[in-house]
Amino acid sequence: MELDPAEMGKVINRLKRAQGQLGAVLRMLEEGRNCEDIVTQLSAVSRALDRAGFAIIATGMRQCLIESDGQETLDVQKLEKLFLSLA
Repeated sequence: MELDPAEMGKVINRLKRAQGQLGAVLRMLEEGRNCEDIVTQLSAVSRALDRAGFAIIATGMRQCLIESDGQETLDVQKLEKLFLSLA
């Protein structure tokens, strides 16, 4: 199953923001910034990545349900494994 590129626009934007945040964490470390500030920024990166992952899985589930035409195309065990990999 391929994800609909039109639905992935928001996810792509979220990942680009997370990429920028991660770059900021690296700069903060190199500059010797305050530990609390670094951890706060790193936490924001982690949340952004988690949300992007959940959005990708949710979109995949929705597409499977819509495109199934009554056939079992949704691999529940595989989706459970994906969800758990984000936990």
